[in-house]
Amino acid sequence: MSGPRGERERPVEGAGLTQPLIATKLYVPRQRRGLVARPRLVERLESGAEARLILVSAPAGFGKTTVLAAWLHEVTVSPRCVAWLSLDTADNEPSTFWTYVLTALQRAVPSLGARGLLELLAATPVPSELLLTTLLNELGAVPEDVWLVLDDYHLVGDPGVGQGVAFLLEHLPPNVHVVLSTRADPDLPLARWRARRELVEIRAKDLRFTSAEIAVYLDEASGNELTPGDVEVLEERTEGWIAALQLAALSLQGRADVNGFITRFAGDDRYIVDYLIEEVLTQQPAAVRDFLMQSAVLDRLTGPLCDAVTGRQDGTEMLPALERANLFLVALDDRREWYRYHHLFADVLRARMLSDHPDQLPLLHQRASQWCEDHDLTEDAVTHALAARDFDRAAHLIERAVPAIRRHRQEAVMYGWLQALPDDTLRRSPVLSVFYGDLLMHSGDLVAVGPRLDDAERALAAVPDGEAPPWPDTEELRTLPATIAIYRASLAQARGDTAATAEHAQRALHLAGPDDHLARGGAAGFLGLAAWAEGDVRSALETFAQAVASLHAAGNLLDELSSTIPLADMWCASGRPSKARRLYARALSAVESGGDAFARAAAGLHVGLSELDAQVGDLESAKRHLDAAAALADRAGMNEGRFRWFVARALVARADGEPEAAIAFLDQAVELYRPGFSPEVRPITAIKARIWIAQGNLAEAADWARDRGVSVTDDASYVREFDHLTLVRLVLARCRAHQDTTSLVQAATLLDRLGGSARTAQRAGSLLEIRLLQALVQDAQGRRARALDTLVHALELAPEPEGYLRLFLDEGAAMVSLLRDVKPDGPGGHQARRLASVGAAVEAAGATNTVKGITYKATESLSDRELQVLRLLDSELTGPQIARELFVSHNTVRTHTQHIFTKLAVTNRRSAVLLARERGLI
Repeated sequence: MSGPRGERERPVEGAGLTQPLIATKLYVPRQRRGLVARPRLVERLESGAEARLILVSAPAGFGKTTVLAAWLHEVTVSPRCVAWLSLDTADNEPSTFWTYVLTALQRAVPSLGARGLLELLAATPVPSELLLTTLLNELGAVPEDVWLVLDDYHLVGDPGVGQGVAFLLEHLPPNVHVVLSTRADPDLPLARWRARRELVEIRAKDLRFTSAEIAVYLDEASGNELTPGDVEVLEERTEGWIAALQLAALSLQGRADVNGFITRFAGDDRYIVDYLIEEVLTQQPAAVRDFLMQSAVLDRLTGPLCDAVTGRQDGTEMLPALERANLFLVALDDRREWYRYHHLFADVLRARMLSDHPDQLPLLHQRASQWCEDHDLTEDAVTHALAARDFDRAAHLIERAVPAIRRHRQEAVMYGWLQALPDDTLRRSPVLSVFYGDLLMHSGDLVAVGPRLDDAERALAAVPDGEAPPWPDTEELRTLPATIAIYRASLAQARGDTAATAEHAQRALHLAGPDDHLARGGAAGFLGLAAWAEGDVRSALETFAQAVASLHAAGNLLDELSSTIPLADMWCASGRPSKARRLYARALSAVESGGDAFARAAAGLHVGLSELDAQVGDLESAKRHLDAAAALADRAGMNEGRFRWFVARALVARADGEPEAAIAFLDQAVELYRPGFSPEVRPITAIKARIWIAQGNLAEAADWARDRGVSVTDDASYVREFDHLTLVRLVLARCRAHQDTTSLVQAATLLDRLGGSARTAQRAGSLLEIRLLQALVQDAQGRRARALDTLVHALELAPEPEGYLRLFLDEGAAMVSLLRDVKPDGPGGHQARRLASVGAAVEAAGATNTVKGITYKATESLSDRELQVLRLLDSELTGPQIARELFVSHNTVRTHTQHIFTKLAVTNRRSAVLLARERGLI
């Protein structure tokens, strides 16, 4: 058990931060001399033992921190573990905030597995629900009550922090309580918790000093005996505001005319603080007054840092003296090494410094920046450099911090710094220009990216040959030309300029060194994406495989696994969804073993699997994957793939007979969509149009076609293929609605062009859909026999037609009718019969284009022998026993078993049996 006095200070390492943790922020402040006992507040705080949250909310100067510290020092209830965290503005970033929270909890509860949790947190800016759930489970197992106190919570306004705190509070185990001290109410469901009696609130009206408390405090603090009338005046004018009373007590010390001072004090409230600060400062010796104002530029003070800033040598002695004099100094540790000023006092000191000595402020901040840099406090060093308006120094510091920022994914920190730099400073730094362009690209501002890359190239070109560059010699600078070419390829890809994408990617390959695997992987990746955008899936797969190999050689496992998503899309386009499923399953196994660092990649993989499941009718599995993705997704980060979750959810909703819900999900996807690395081969608006067509809402679909500028006379193009196939469906729907077949001829001609392109590029997935629509068009033209021949041809040529269940079902009764008429004992008859049976179930269910409660999952066909082995795997027999049962060798059984695992996309016997049962194979 650890109480408010806790353990002695020890070194604290920051996981995922660019500088060590400040241990002094984790101490409960010590009680000051002359503290007024306030049992009513202690009792109120103690009542929080049954609440999930104690909220201490009041304006500055109402003694929130003092009350909490006094409570924790006075209580004798045992056992109790207290984790204290004093927040400041530097904590307004998710990874920093949660690293401190986890460290504070581990100091209070040494048995807590914070080290493992910190390692999970280190690779992602915002903690996932998995991390917080793990933390909650561990806290729930602690036998003692655990109190987490977050002091000055108003200084942390990041939405990602707020979401995590809300999740933590919503799921607290009964032995854990959170205390928030804040100047403003947090964005939390306070009303709900209040109604449930799960919230204890202490507000300004509770914290104000009563008349009796004012009398006790002023008698001791000022050294003067005050009349009841004097106390009444001070109470009226200050309304029990403790900061003002503290200032009044300081001003009263040594005064003969106490009544006269109090009369003057009872002036205009707007000037009370200015008046009292003037009284306090003017009564201090010049050396103390100068020290106060100069050191006020610091958020945290220690003797050596104060000496560096003030140019004096008395910081170590001055700080304890100021504390003893009650000059609004708060000790942050038991050793009296680190302090901070009361926030209100610091604000006033800074305002006075700005008014009286504005010319000194840049120098003070420069000195603070240099000291922080020398002591590896990078973030503080940058902050002071920016405050000094020494932008060249700030840029230099940021350039050196780039590797750590990228490694720990603190994009939010970097973005804030770059936003604070003047534009001309950014333009002079090629590394920062490129990094800023990358952040802008991820935010969707494509227009602003190109000029930033131009700035970087101009800055590099301005360095004469043979001269050393004026920037830090980092790996980022050395590989910058290739990096710029990759970003230009990325920008061209996002704009749909395939030729430029390939051109810039080739240039990146030329510029990258043989061992620059990261650049070579990025370049090869964009070459593959360019080939994909052109519809050349075979070349895309080959080139993208090279990119994955380079990422593997670079040791970039996260990007290597994330590349599974576009690679799987390519395999689907080539007609091999089972291959895509195996890739997803293998990658998901790897990211799940990698922990929370791979949460975002895992979310994308779950979304991809949900799309495959929806396509084969396994809606329950699709929903499970989407739920898993939602639990893992980084909602606060810049993630170009966020929109895809909503697309997948829409596909499930449509398959589940909920078209209106599907449209709503797609509307959300449109809002989130940003042009990204992958070509837009499945436009969201075209997916909406297909739903409208299925609903019979042809007017909306016609508006879509007009807005997209799509026509049946267009040339074949892979990036427009999805649009064109949607348009053919619109033509078919109009024909059925109005009995007008005149436009079918042009639709058939368009399908011929699309089919020729897909056949040449060996896009079997595309060709299957084109053939289905050709069959429907021919049937609508009254050429039933030709339609059946086309359908049979499609079923014969497609590698895995059973993997495209929804593709057939979404065409409704017309497609089911054709499937029924395929000769069962002829070519394609087996596949047609199975597809038609599911279609019949749709009709029996009475729902349009949906099957509820029916699972139809495609796999590569198992041979008769493999089915025999699979049935025996669903028994107690060992491998050798199965071999004897089948009269084959054990090695032969192993070979069959491996083939089964591959075709079912599983890795072990138990999973194979469970999946086989689920699919009705055994």
